[in-house]
Amino acid sequence: MILITHASFEAILSQAAEAHLHECCGLLLGEGSTITHAHPTANVHSDPATHFEIDPAALIAAHKAEREGGPRILGYYHSHPNGRAEPSPTDRASAAHDGKVWAIAANGQVRFFRDGEDGFEALSYEVAPR
Repeated sequence: MILITHASFEAILSQAAEAHLHECCGLLLGEGSTITHAHPTANVHSDPATHFEIDPAALIAAHKAEREGGPRILGYYHSHPNGRAEPSPTDRASAAHDGKVWAIAANGQVRFFRDGEDGFEALSYEVAPR
Protein backbone atom coordinates (compact mmCIF):
# COMPACT_ATOMS: atom_id res chain seq x y z
CA MET A 1 0.00 0.00 0.00
CA ILE A 2 1.10 3.54 -0.80
CA LEU A 3 0.65 6.40 1.65
CA ILE A 4 0.55 9.86 0.10
CA THR A 5 0.36 13.19 1.87
CA HIS A 6 -2.85 15.15 1.38
CA ALA A 7 -0.89 18.06 -0.11
CA SER A 8 0.81 15.78 -2.66
CA PHE A 9 -2.46 14.14 -3.67
CA GLU A 10 -4.15 17.51 -4.12
CA ALA A 11 -1.14 18.84 -6.06
CA ILE A 12 -1.45 16.03 -8.62
CA LEU A 13 -5.18 16.68 -9.07
CA SER A 14 -4.64 20.44 -9.29
CA GLN A 15 -1.84 20.18 -11.84
CA ALA A 16 -3.90 17.75 -13.95
CA ALA A 17 -6.85 20.18 -13.92
CA GLU A 18 -4.63 23.15 -14.82
CA ALA A 19 -2.99 21.30 -17.72
CA HIS A 20 -6.40 19.97 -18.84
CA LEU A 21 -5.88 19.69 -22.62
CA HIS A 22 -2.31 18.49 -22.12
CA GLU A 23 -0.78 15.81 -19.96
CA CYS A 24 0.89 17.09 -16.82
CA CYS A 25 3.77 15.18 -15.29
CA GLY A 26 6.07 15.13 -12.32
CA LEU A 27 8.06 13.17 -9.77
CA LEU A 28 6.84 11.30 -6.72
CA LEU A 29 9.33 11.81 -3.88
CA GLY A 30 9.49 10.33 -0.40
CA GLU A 31 10.75 7.40 1.64
CA GLY A 32 9.76 3.74 1.71
CA SER A 33 6.17 3.54 0.56
CA THR A 34 5.27 7.10 1.63
CA ILE A 35 4.98 9.84 -0.99
CA THR A 36 5.78 13.13 0.73
CA HIS A 37 6.11 15.37 -2.36
CA ALA A 38 4.56 15.49 -5.81
CA HIS A 39 7.12 17.62 -7.64
CA PRO A 40 5.73 19.07 -10.88
CA THR A 41 7.98 19.12 -13.93
CA ALA A 42 7.59 20.46 -17.44
CA ASN A 43 6.17 18.07 -20.00
CA VAL A 44 8.76 18.38 -22.76
CA HIS A 45 7.19 15.88 -25.17
CA SER A 46 6.56 17.26 -28.66
CA ASP A 47 2.91 16.10 -28.46
CA PRO A 48 1.86 16.95 -24.86
CA ALA A 49 -1.83 16.42 -25.62
CA THR A 50 -1.34 12.66 -25.77
CA HIS A 51 2.14 11.95 -24.34
CA PHE A 52 4.39 13.00 -21.52
CA GLU A 53 8.12 13.28 -21.04
CA ILE A 54 9.51 14.52 -17.76
CA ASP A 55 12.00 17.35 -18.22
CA PRO A 56 15.39 15.60 -18.12
CA ALA A 57 16.97 18.51 -16.22
CA ALA A 58 14.38 18.11 -13.43
CA LEU A 59 14.99 14.36 -13.29
CA ILE A 60 18.76 14.82 -13.10
CA ALA A 61 18.34 17.44 -10.34
CA ALA A 62 16.13 15.05 -8.35
CA HIS A 63 18.68 12.23 -8.68
CA LYS A 64 21.43 14.59 -7.53
CA ALA A 65 19.33 15.73 -4.55
CA GLU A 66 18.62 12.09 -3.66
CA ARG A 67 22.35 11.25 -3.71
CA GLU A 68 22.95 14.23 -1.39
CA GLY A 69 20.45 12.93 1.18
CA GLY A 70 17.21 14.41 -0.17
CA PRO A 71 13.99 12.50 -0.70
CA ARG A 72 14.09 9.38 -2.87
CA ILE A 73 12.49 9.26 -6.29
CA LEU A 74 9.70 6.74 -5.70
CA GLY A 75 8.15 7.21 -9.11
CA TYR A 76 6.35 9.46 -11.53
CA TYR A 77 2.93 10.89 -12.21
CA HIS A 78 1.08 12.14 -15.22
CA SER A 79 -2.46 12.82 -16.35
CA HIS A 80 -4.72 11.49 -19.05
CA PRO A 81 -6.84 14.54 -19.94
CA ASN A 82 -9.19 12.60 -22.21
CA GLY A 83 -8.78 9.13 -20.78
CA ARG A 84 -8.92 6.92 -17.77
CA ALA A 85 -6.73 6.74 -14.68
CA GLU A 86 -4.93 3.60 -15.81
CA PRO A 87 -1.87 2.85 -17.92
CA SER A 88 -2.46 3.48 -21.61
CA PRO A 89 -0.94 1.38 -24.39
CA THR A 90 1.65 4.15 -24.79
CA ASP A 91 2.45 3.99 -21.06
CA ARG A 92 2.86 0.22 -21.27
CA ALA A 93 5.15 0.50 -24.30
CA SER A 94 7.40 3.14 -22.74
CA ALA A 95 7.60 1.73 -19.20
CA ALA A 96 11.04 0.85 -17.88
CA HIS A 97 9.80 -2.03 -15.65
CA ASP A 98 12.02 -0.64 -12.89
CA GLY A 99 9.66 -1.10 -9.94
CA LYS A 100 8.82 2.60 -9.70
CA VAL A 101 5.37 3.85 -8.73
CA TRP A 102 3.25 5.55 -11.38
CA ALA A 103 0.34 7.77 -10.41
CA ILE A 104 -2.13 8.51 -13.19
CA ALA A 105 -4.75 11.25 -12.84
CA ALA A 106 -7.90 11.44 -14.95
CA ASN A 107 -11.43 12.68 -14.48
CA GLY A 108 -10.79 13.93 -10.93
CA GLN A 109 -9.26 10.72 -9.64
CA VAL A 110 -5.75 9.36 -9.12
CA ARG A 111 -4.75 5.71 -9.25
CA PHE A 112 -1.38 4.18 -8.41
CA PHE A 113 0.52 1.38 -10.14
CA ARG A 114 3.87 -0.36 -9.73
CA ASP A 115 5.86 -0.69 -12.96
CA GLY A 116 7.20 -4.19 -12.38
CA GLU A 117 9.00 -6.73 -14.53
CA ASP A 118 5.67 -8.19 -15.69
CA GLY A 119 4.00 -4.83 -16.35
CA PHE A 120 1.81 -2.55 -14.27
CA GLU A 121 0.23 -3.76 -11.05
CA ALA A 122 -2.52 -1.70 -9.39
CA LEU A 123 -1.64 -0.51 -5.87
CA SER A 124 -3.91 0.38 -3.00
CA TYR A 125 -3.28 3.76 -1.40
CA GLU A 126 -4.29 5.98 1.46
CA VAL A 127 -4.25 9.76 1.58
CA ALA A 128 -2.79 10.89 4.89
CA PRO A 129 -4.95 13.24 6.94
CA ARG A 130 -4.04 16.91 6.76
